Amino acid sequence: MLLLRAARSRTGGPCGRSPLPLAALSQVLKLERSRRDGVMFPLQRLARNLAPGAEEAAFNLFQPGLPALQRAEVLFTSGRGHAIDYVSSAVRMEHAPTSALPEVCFIGRSNVGKSSLIRALFSLAPEVEVRVSKTPGHTKKMNFFNVGKYFTLVDMPGYGYRAPKDFVDMVEAYLQERHNLKRTFLLVDAVVGIQSTDLIAVEMLEEFGIPYVMVLTKIDRASKGLLLKNVLGIQKFVKEKTQGCFPQLFLVSSVEFSGVHLLRCFVAHVTGNLPTVEAS
Repeated sequence: MLLLRAARSRTGGPCGRSPLPLAALSQVLKLERSRRDGVMFPLQRLARNLAPGAEEAAFNLFQPGLPALQRAEVLFTSGRGHAIDYVSSAVRMEHAPTSALPEVCFIGRSNVGKSSLIRALFSLAPEVEVRVSKTPGHTKKMNFFNVGKYFTLVDMPGYGYRAPKDFVDMVEAYLQERHNLKRTFLLVDAVVGIQSTDLIAVEMLEEFGIPYVMVLTKIDRASKGLLLKNVLGIQKFVKEKTQGCFPQLFLVSSVEFSGVHLLRCFVAHVTGNLPTVEAS
């Protein structure tokens, strides 16, 4: 279960938790070039293993330069006048908070690493505590989090194992009625690839005409060969079977922070907070 809350001391101050290693770009830039490239652009790094003459277009559609990555990082860094807050939770749309802010939602199978990824995205907010349950299927509600006055991020319940009984009704209502939803992030386990339950989520997004993007999680657990195989297979699926999916996949590791900085930048971009993205 993901729980985002302002953890305060008894005197009312922040808890003082330090950002994790590589959470900030300044830390990543100190790495030697090969490792730095792998953390900042894991998909492009993986593309170096393609066979000669292989199509690379879907590997390089979103490749922002350092200034864009740095501007996005500012949005995910809490500070005076810019709070990252848990807003509320809801099991029905009538209980969802009303907001005019652009919104993104994260959805995926139970145990895909969704909560861990959101914790990594918010790791530069030291006064915010994100808890991740060791038992999958504990997120039963839609959890809403405001990132300052810029956008809202929604953590959806996991589907599949131990999903809420009213999961389909909850998610369908959200996707159809949330008019400020700018992009859905569909998380897929990089080790096992697309599963049958993921296909149901894809069908739902396609049916409602919701723009979405696939994020492959846990890339640190997959060998380079397996990861490339799954990436190519999912790219083929996206090209041939989908219309609303962004052609480029995003690869992430919440453990090593690979791809987290790039994903922050893409979130900032699709919510209109980074309209111009210079290529690297």
